Amino acid sequence: MKDLRLQELLALIYRLFLAFLFYQVARFLFWVFNRDLIKVDSVSDYFKLSYYGTAFDTTAILYVNAVFILLSIIPIMINSRKGYQKFLFYWYFITNGITYAFNFGDMIYYRFSQARLTSAALEVGKHEDNLGKVFWNAVLQNPMIPICFIISIALWIFLYKRVNVKEQKPDQPLVYFMSSIANLSIIATLVVGGIRGDFKHSTRPINLVDANKHVSNPLQANLVLNSVFSFFRTINTNNFKLVHFVDDKFIEKEIAPYKTYEREVEPKPNIVIFIIESFGKEYSGAFNRNTKIKDFVSYTPFFDSLATKSLIFTNAYANGRQSIHAMSSVLAGIPSLTDAFTSSPYSNQKIQSIVSVCNEMGYDTSFYHGAPNGSMGFQGFGNILGFQHYYGKNEYNNDKDFDGIWAIWDEPFFQYYAKNIGKKQPFMSTLFSASSHDPFKIPEKYQGKFRKGPLQIHEPIQYTDYALKKFFETASKQPWYQNTIFVVTADHTNQTYYPEYHKAMNHFAIPILFFSPNPKFNLHGVDDRFAQQIDIYPTLADLIGYNKKIRSWGRSLVSDKNENYIIVNSDSINEQMIIGNYIYTFNGKDIAGIYDKTDLALSKNLLGKSPTAEQKLGMLKAKGWYQDYMNRVINKKLR
Repeated sequence: MKDLRLQELLALIYRLFLAFLFYQVARFLFWVFNRDLIKVDSVSDYFKLSYYGTAFDTTAILYVNAVFILLSIIPIMINSRKGYQKFLFYWYFITNGITYAFNFGDMIYYRFSQARLTSAALEVGKHEDNLGKVFWNAVLQNPMIPICFIISIALWIFLYKRVNVKEQKPDQPLVYFMSSIANLSIIATLVVGGIRGDFKHSTRPINLVDANKHVSNPLQANLVLNSVFSFFRTINTNNFKLVHFVDDKFIEKEIAPYKTYEREVEPKPNIVIFIIESFGKEYSGAFNRNTKIKDFVSYTPFFDSLATKSLIFTNAYANGRQSIHAMSSVLAGIPSLTDAFTSSPYSNQKIQSIVSVCNEMGYDTSFYHGAPNGSMGFQGFGNILGFQHYYGKNEYNNDKDFDGIWAIWDEPFFQYYAKNIGKKQPFMSTLFSASSHDPFKIPEKYQGKFRKGPLQIHEPIQYTDYALKKFFETASKQPWYQNTIFVVTADHTNQTYYPEYHKAMNHFAIPILFFSPNPKFNLHGVDDRFAQQIDIYPTLADLIGYNKKIRSWGRSLVSDKNENYIIVNSDSINEQMIIGNYIYTFNGKDIAGIYDKTDLALSKNLLGKSPTAEQKLGMLKAKGWYQDYMNRVINKKLR
């Protein structure tokens, strides 16, 4: 009888050991496929990170295998029978196989999201009906990843079958049952402790932030983590919580959440905002003149030429990691932190934005996106912002121009846009492009027109740049053109080639451009101040002469006022803030790191040294900004 229980326990330990082994295999492969983005200095450093990752693997493996463990040790007298062991085999590999695949999907997804998979992907996915096409395109473009997955599972199955439980019948059922209950109690305690990451009652369960305790570079936290842990740990989580670090007077003075600008503008200008999919700063020559990148190649010839006649900001950052994050940042001045505002329980509230401001001033407001209506969540959030009109694939009504996966090709949709807006003036309109999205294809008729680059995205970026050129050719002939302010920016970054853009902060580096053919707006020059997407809303409110108070964490980039700035984004684990001469990382409770503003790789953490007066104030500002953000989002004070 003892031999029976012992062999069952040893088999269980062996099978769980295999899970740990293959999670380390997945971690290694994740690093191999993303080693240009996650720098590891030495073999010993890699093994150190892998060792720390074991705690997160433990939680993930126990999440997935809790039922399997119970089924393996529950005293039901048939545990060792072949039929029951076969049932356990299938249960083990179905549950582990599905979840293990998360890690392999992230080997592709991480290059775009710059973060481990979280449950926020469910929020994004529910708005799409083309996930099958996206999946198969990803498989075809990255064949080695599914091959590695299949080999790993095949080897896992082979090793699993090397240890079998021999069929036996307990000769003392009562003793067998009682000892099993004791074992079950001990194992249950170990499982709970393993899932929590600690046995201390006073310690909160391990979470994503804890990965940063073991790294010198914040990007390495994604190597410590695994995708199963990050996904399950963020299900039904809500990191929106009221906090209190500073008093209201400090927030009013140092954070200044309300702005007022005084400018008389008549007639009111039209506004056209382009949010270009994946249009990272790296791809544009005009925005890289001072980066000193050897043999730099630009893939945006028209955008570069437009920049010479525009006001451009060469040190600008996105405030989020996904497309929908850009919509709230650019139009409403609301950045996305560890948890996205747009997928939070608080997104459905009245929000002051450039849309509401323009509606108040009598503008005709519209939003254009060539994907099926409702895709990306744009239409729903557009309704919250108050757009009067929405134009998507349905309104375009010509599937001959559909790319087959995401949306209408940029060139024809941009032409539709140029000819459809401006029927009522003044107007404010936003177009969100689509063609520079993965799987990075261009229309068949343009094959060979654009040069191939080292990245897949380089060709479709040139196509979108060409579509933008054709838009301006058509728009310049329209009666509304002369009195229009154009803004061109990106939603987020994407594939990176130059080492400069592998740096942590440069994962958010985007262009921001303001252009108008009307010289009275004086939109020209190169500005190297720090800027961000949430500055676009107050800048436009200033330019159109909205002289009332606005709620904004950004600032007008054309104001004569000497306004303080706090550049904000999140790597999905920590919030990152550029304040004055330093970059601060913040985990919602404490400052996790302080870096010089030139240390975009976040490689030298100054935290722990005696802080300067500026650093002390900067830490308070970071906490104060976060406090005000949470207060306004949770208590519905975004108007």
